[in-house]
Amino acid sequence: MNQGRLVFAVVCLGLLTTLTAGRLEAQQDPGPRGGQAAAGSFYPMLGTNEQAGFAEALKTFMEVDSVSGTVKGEDGEGLGPTFNGNGCAQCHAQPAIGGSSPGLKSPQNPIPNPQVALATLDGASNTVPSFITPDGPVREARFVYTITQRGASPDGGVHGLYTITGRSDSNGCSLAQPDFAREMGRHNVIFRIPTPVFGLGLVEATPDTMLQANLAATQSQRFRLGIRGRFNTNGNDGTITRFGWKAQNKSLLIFSGEAYNVEQGVSNEVFTNERSADGLCAVNGTPEDLGGATAAEAGEATGDVMQFAMFARLSAPPTPAEPTDSTRNGAQLFDKVGCSLCHSTTLTTGMARYTGMSKVTYHPYSDFALHHMGWGLADRISQGAAGPDEFRTAPLWGVGQRLFFLHDGRTSDLLQAIRAHEGNQSEANGVISRFKTLSSTQVQDLLNFLRSL
Repeated sequence: MNQGRLVFAVVCLGLLTTLTAGRLEAQQDPGPRGGQAAAGSFYPMLGTNEQAGFAEALKTFMEVDSVSGTVKGEDGEGLGPTFNGNGCAQCHAQPAIGGSSPGLKSPQNPIPNPQVALATLDGASNTVPSFITPDGPVREARFVYTITQRGASPDGGVHGLYTITGRSDSNGCSLAQPDFAREMGRHNVIFRIPTPVFGLGLVEATPDTMLQANLAATQSQRFRLGIRGRFNTNGNDGTITRFGWKAQNKSLLIFSGEAYNVEQGVSNEVFTNERSADGLCAVNGTPEDLGGATAAEAGEATGDVMQFAMFARLSAPPTPAEPTDSTRNGAQLFDKVGCSLCHSTTLTTGMARYTGMSKVTYHPYSDFALHHMGWGLADRISQGAAGPDEFRTAPLWGVGQRLFFLHDGRTSDLLQAIRAHEGNQSEANGVISRFKTLSSTQVQDLLNFLRSL
């Protein structure tokens, strides 16, 4: 090759590299959608009494707990002995009460991670773990194994970030925090962030047969892309479980009762026993949350757990933004590359108890089935039928205003979250291969579409 042709080739290669880099840089997550929160109200078809019930449930969802309900401004009872938060609305806050983790990136409610200040609230003597930061997501921590001198055994349970030790209402409890630094050094800690509860009454009202038919309808298409999918089920009656990151909870009542006990340490009618309640740390009689002050009154009053479940059941799904040419094209690409084979666009409820929820078509962008996501996303924890790398397809409605993505909140960038679906033994690999063939403009349209949801 003569020198002139060589120079020409080098220049062309340089231009190609520059243009390719420019295309890659042009693809970016536009970030959480601004404007008013497109979620947080009651389901619009509810009757007057049901709307009033939602308002009462919202008040309970916003309740702040202390140990015995004696601290001003913290009127709820039962906090601890271990806890991750002192109220549902503390963690379910973005873009409105009932959503996912708050954070400084929020255009609606820019507040720091409330778990930081919670460490020493009311005199508590906790140390903030390294994985809880002011601009990071609200998290719970699970240990993969219980490790002792005799060896390791499977754990998988939530270990509360904080204890009531040192609080003015702690009754002398001296329970120590888990040694998170040590377990982090052992690579033994995994995280979960809050899942939104908007619109879950529709999900609960969807018959198993509908979910099964929806999954069966795409079997051949999924098979060609290496996508399998199966449901987590209840071990006794075999019905589909559908709530939680691994679809481990059967109903919103069970989901609420478990969260109340695990996240705030409040024993209740669904989860009746205290956690780590030894000696002076067992302050209250159990269950701490009861439907009535006495057994005789139980039929006349509703406990917090039922109110939490009702708030989720009666809440409206997130409202998407008005479509644009870009988001319309992105919606078509979402289907074309195969995203909709797991993130099902449309489902239909059965006969529901609440006004306007029967035979309703809704758009959760989830099949509520389990899929193997590969070892890059695996948390090494099994829950029910869900194995170490299996997760329920995360519903994408409302994703346009969320701040953190994936089960552990590892990224705030939708593009990174999409790419994280690729990995060894991931069912999403075929879809990601198609995604990689999209042009820069097409990728941007797809991202714009997701942020419009």
